[in-house]
Amino acid sequence: MIIENRELENMANRCRINIIKMIHAAKAGHPGGSLSSIDLITGLYGTSLNFDVNNPDWDDRDRFIMSKGHASPAIYSILHEVGFLEESDFMSFRKLGSICQGHVDMKWTNGVDFSAGSLGMGLSFGLGCSFAAKLDDSDRKIWVMVGDGETQEGQLWEAIMAADFHNAGNLKMIIDRNKIQNDDFVSKQMEIGDLSIKLKSFGWEVKEINGHNMKEIIESIKWAEIDNGRPKAILANTVKGKGVSFMENNPSFHGMAPNDEQLKIAMEELS
Repeated sequence: MIIENRELENMANRCRINIIKMIHAAKAGHPGGSLSSIDLITGLYGTSLNFDVNNPDWDDRDRFIMSKGHASPAIYSILHEVGFLEESDFMSFRKLGSICQGHVDMKWTNGVDFSAGSLGMGLSFGLGCSFAAKLDDSDRKIWVMVGDGETQEGQLWEAIMAADFHNAGNLKMIIDRNKIQNDDFVSKQMEIGDLSIKLKSFGWEVKEINGHNMKEIIESIKWAEIDNGRPKAILANTVKGKGVSFMENNPSFHGMAPNDEQLKIAMEELS
């Protein structure tokens, strides 16, 4: 699937609308990190990720591991765009028996390749997928998205170190650097410093971009696709709650649903 930049931007906007709608309907969820990451996810699904809607368990598909799994509305919105989910599926978000759980779960949802929970585990899982691809002599790529608050987790850095040691060139990490985590700004919770310098010191190649500029997103994905034997990271500077004025850079909307009046404002701004 290769889509032009303008259509990708339009697709990302439709995803934003559906993110807000499903979280409002559920009266719970995580809008901020879903909105900050959706341009990146749309760019990946629209230009590079190799998958088959008619065969979701295809062995040689690329893998997308959503380590920050609480941003599941972003995943459900893009899975709807590419044909895995119906609107009725994502509008049942967080309801008992729904295939769209609060955190992404590969047991419930076609197109999901990782069951998320506690943060920090996705890159380790992705590294395992990287090893499996090499054992299968496969060219499939493994993409992992993590949050910047998640980089405070020790397990993540174990995986970062191991990926360099094992020459995991088929492993690609996207960091959603929106600068806000669960309770507050990352700088107030625990400052993480210059991630680019840290990753490079661990043997990774790094490209820093504006995570809302579709041209930069696509260029960085093309850069990361090339396997030169070294793991690569896209460090994407983003805005928490991007696209909805009262959610932007607002820690309260890390995990709070909009009320009826806020839904109306958000829909007007995104229309």
